[in-house]
Amino acid sequence: MEERDFFDEKSEQRTHTLTCPHCGKADEYEVSWLVRRKKAQLPRNADERDRARFAKAQSYMVRRDDVTGCKNIRCRKRFEVSSLQSVAFL
Repeated sequence: MEERDFFDEKSEQRTHTLTCPHCGKADEYEVSWLVRRKKAQLPRNADERDRARFAKAQSYMVRRDDVTGCKNIRCRKRFEVSSLQSVAFL
């Protein structure tokens, strides 16, 4: 079995406070995340190895956006979203 058989995937938008490195202005930005929540039960065609992997599995989210644009009208430069983790456990 593959890892994605253990999870339900959903895309979510979450707001984070980020600071533009060019102009220094902090603002709220929408960041896109892929949320993988562990299923309630193991799929039927699982063997012992799959049961062990399912027991260790944890819900987590992966950041999809790497770059965002500054909201300051005078700046409008794109910057990397490096202050947020790329993977976060729920």
